[in-house]
Amino acid sequence: MKKYIAISLVFLTMSCVLFYVTVSMHSQEKGDCSTTDVSQKRVLTKQHKYMKILTPEEKAVIINKGTERPYTGVYENFKEKGTYLCKQCDAPLYRSEDKFDSGCGWPSFEEEIPGAVKRVPDADGLRTEIVCANCGAHLGHVFIGEGFTPKNVRHCVNSISLNFKKETVSNIKQEEIAIFAGGCFWGVEYYMKKVPGVLTIVSGYTGGTTEHPTYKEVCQNNTGHAEAVRITFDPSKTNYETLARYFFEIHDPEQVNGQGPDIGIQYRSEIFYTTPQQKVIAEKLIGLLRAKGYKIATRITQATTFWQAEDYHQDYYEHKGSEPYCHRYVKRF
Repeated sequence: MKKYIAISLVFLTMSCVLFYVTVSMHSQEKGDCSTTDVSQKRVLTKQHKYMKILTPEEKAVIINKGTERPYTGVYENFKEKGTYLCKQCDAPLYRSEDKFDSGCGWPSFEEEIPGAVKRVPDADGLRTEIVCANCGAHLGHVFIGEGFTPKNVRHCVNSISLNFKKETVSNIKQEEIAIFAGGCFWGVEYYMKKVPGVLTIVSGYTGGTTEHPTYKEVCQNNTGHAEAVRITFDPSKTNYETLARYFFEIHDPEQVNGQGPDIGIQYRSEIFYTTPQQKVIAEKLIGLLRAKGYKIATRITQATTFWQAEDYHQDYYEHKGSEPYCHRYVKRF
């Protein structure tokens, strides 16, 4: 009997040691910023300028990728107008106008601020995790095809991962989204970012059926996606028609499924409108060009999910220090 107890104690001790080692390794892999990991805290603070020291409850979700209980979060039934920020680094993530009531028990958004949220495959192999693009904080998960909104996307976010900045007269900033596809997104991005009033440009993929497409997959011509740019602009400084006119003048709108030497459906010319007014403007401009004798191949399609391209595609020519080979300015209006 004593021998049996002794053996059991040995196994129990070994199990506890193994559990401790496993938990420690897991915490390090998840980026656990515990009070003993001072060096990691300093690196994060330096890299992101501001990184809040999290409470144990916040850390359980934001760092260790837990989930708060449904219907308990402060922002689950929150109606005020403003901007939702990352709890860890204060980066803007979502706008109040994109929030909706899905009845799921967590804050739901149909769209993020462009470039603010990154999608990654979840560890469970089934879902898609969403994290802050600036600091990597766990936010929740994104679901597609549920039919809650016309955009058919639901960002299911933990309240504890968020802060909120209330909208005031002084911080209201009108913004609008425009999405254009006109050949390789490197060149379209290069020229469109020159327009005064453009706030941000993100290169990515849209118009197809494959979720989370990669550059390699899009180049194989079986995703249906086009290389495109998503432009956020200030309507008080420019307008959609100005952007659309310039778009028609920095690529060849007559070439079908290609742009210069780049051939394939991913290089097609297409305008993805985000409002009915944008559609009207696009149709008007195509009519003007056809009246001038241009055989316009540009499609006009309602915008759907825009998938951000890999990091090395963003600001490509700026980083490379060269100019586009497929795009140039040609006055057409």
